[in-house]
Amino acid sequence: MAPMVLRFLLPVLLALVPLAAAAQAAERPLVVGMALEPPHLDPTAGAAAAIDEVLYANVFEGLTRITGEGTVAPALATAWEASDDGLSWTFTLREGVTFHDGATFDARIAKFAIDRARAPGAENAQPQLFAAIEEVTAEDAATLRIDLSRPDAALPHSLGWGDAVMVHPDTADANKQVPVGTGPFRFDRWRRGDRVILMRNADYWGELAALPRVDFAFVADPTVALASLLAGDVHAFPNFPAPEQLPVLEGDPRFTVEVGTTEGETILAINARREPFDDIRVRQAIARAIDRQALVDGAMFGTATPIGSHYPPHGPAFVDLTEVNAHDPQSARELLADAGVEDLAASLVLPPPAYARRSGEIIAAQLRAVGIETRIEPVEWAEWLSRVFRGKDYDLTIVAHTEPADIGIYVRPDYYFGVPDARLAQIMGELEREADPARRDELLRAAQRRIAEEAVNAFLFQLPKVGVWDARLSGLWSHSPVQANDVTDVSWTE
Repeated sequence: MAPMVLRFLLPVLLALVPLAAAAQAAERPLVVGMALEPPHLDPTAGAAAAIDEVLYANVFEGLTRITGEGTVAPALATAWEASDDGLSWTFTLREGVTFHDGATFDARIAKFAIDRARAPGAENAQPQLFAAIEEVTAEDAATLRIDLSRPDAALPHSLGWGDAVMVHPDTADANKQVPVGTGPFRFDRWRRGDRVILMRNADYWGELAALPRVDFAFVADPTVALASLLAGDVHAFPNFPAPEQLPVLEGDPRFTVEVGTTEGETILAINARREPFDDIRVRQAIARAIDRQALVDGAMFGTATPIGSHYPPHGPAFVDLTEVNAHDPQSARELLADAGVEDLAASLVLPPPAYARRSGEIIAAQLRAVGIETRIEPVEWAEWLSRVFRGKDYDLTIVAHTEPADIGIYVRPDYYFGVPDARLAQIMGELEREADPARRDELLRAAQRRIAEEAVNAFLFQLPKVGVWDARLSGLWSHSPVQANDVTDVSWTE
């Protein structure tokens, strides 16, 4: 090449180098680490948070969606409006949407998906979302009407949960193994015990995802989680399972560390269907045996917030009830004696998450200190779901309830824990009918207090969202208003 030509071309070639690097970064795959593997891949048919953490917004979409800030935004519905009496909602649906197999989405499909989720005997884990729905009508291809038996101001929010995503009748029954949605990523394969792989949906109705591929890799061991981050094998842990390692990561410029909030009330659930746990004095004794601050410091390394009832501290109606059944070992012993309970032995069933296993060791020691001999039973997630959540076969268990606005579970008669309480049912019934925000907050505060005073469970701490990821990534959520690892807006910045 002639020197004169090279002199003119060299600046152009040098200018193209960062553009080529940026293009390469933009097309770089992402590996997201998760502590738990989902039991299956259908968000409408299971309670495990890991299902939504892989699939919500990425593969499956609802009529609405919950954003990272917790607001309700359009998804497969572009607009919605309630009738003056609040008993009917009309949703205008997005046109030109197809499922990953090419099937068309329209109002007829939306009606099928909602009716399937709310059908008697459905596997859906959140039937209360659809409790007010009386009839769903496809008025035309782009118009869906939902008639209610009572006003439900929260319906657009409820339809944004993973439990309410849109599924097609031709593929719904196979979604547990081969999920087919309408989202910006399509399911590629599931390497059991290792990862779920998603690929960019080139036929997506909206803006294409920046990432060509996302692997959700399952890393249960906290030590391995740290090693995989440091080695670059995993690029992001939206819920990092080793909070004790945060000082190491916060000092490393390669990583972004963010401690945000979740909707996860972490509880020591008490099976009040069994004696002597049906006695409020025994439940109060269990609650008062627990030192919440010791749990926060010892199991969560200071990242969590103690709670006294089932409501998040960042919620608008929160009331601090940690002084109700506060740590008081002497009172716990006196309550047990007053209840006539001696030599009480209890099993403590612990699912796999680190917060449960670490908290369980501390709580077992605290219960033994007041005379409750506690036997720890570690179980895998599938066994916890079948034995505890569905079978109600347990004495005590520790789990974080990460669904938003889920205080209504305390009046579900078939729930895995439960103390029948007519007063709480009255409060929650009024809450369902009430539309005024100020009055709703009053009722929510009354419900929190009632649950705490009845010692339905022992309330431990609000699960934090401890996120760690490659500093070159943008678009990951700092908080978890719903169970999701939404990567639809995630990209590499370099």
